[in-house]
Amino acid sequence: MKILLSPAKSIQIPESYPKIGPTTGKFLKETETLVKKMKKFSPKKLAALYSVSNDIAELNYNRFQNWESPVEAGENILPAVFAFNGEVYRGLNVTELSPEEMDYINGHVRILSGLYGLLQPYDLIYPYRLEMGTKLEVSAKAKNLYQFWGDKISNALNAEETDVIVNLASAEYFKAVNAKKIKAKIITPVFKEFKNGEYKMLMTYAKNARGEMARYCAQNKIETAEDLKSFNLSNYRFMPEMSTDEEYVFVR
Repeated sequence: MKILLSPAKSIQIPESYPKIGPTTGKFLKETETLVKKMKKFSPKKLAALYSVSNDIAELNYNRFQNWESPVEAGENILPAVFAFNGEVYRGLNVTELSPEEMDYINGHVRILSGLYGLLQPYDLIYPYRLEMGTKLEVSAKAKNLYQFWGDKISNALNAEETDVIVNLASAEYFKAVNAKKIKAKIITPVFKEFKNGEYKMLMTYAKNARGEMARYCAQNKIETAEDLKSFNLSNYRFMPEMSTDEEYVFVR
């Protein structure tokens, strides 16, 4: 089983994190190509590209200008799972996981990334912002990041020879996976809240639940699609009547 997560826009540099054996990503050559492209953008152009404030654009301009390869192992480079700081990662809450559970996370979780393609949790990254949906023309043959990554991510997942992929990534990021070429069975969990007389997906809660499900899998050593249905953190429960073979619906 492999579990797909999206990255987070927010990246932190924690004061400390558990000692682990860090790794480097599969697509450093592609990453360097993108960084070279991003270094050409001024703060003003980055603000327009990202649709963000001048302060955020300036921050990321400086990040790209000072970018360090993971093989250089500078002080601002750290494992991805400890760097991302969004709602998904608050749900994952790696600080509460045991070393054995972290081994599960590193072996089973894969993080989709606009800049790094596909990351293992312990892969080293430098702080960045480059969402997969960014309208970045990389070259004449790659009008956006989806075209740039092409089938590389799907091929990398197939090479892992897993039988099930649990898609806990957002639609923006999962679009970078060519699902038609994936050999494994793909299951997409959906999390809904009962509000105003009906079940709805509320994005903040859904993001947190995606991280919680990954944590639950680590804590319970989940290896099969059937065992995934037992997820019950934060009062969620599996609803078979609302689910299909490809989409598992959990409600509360």
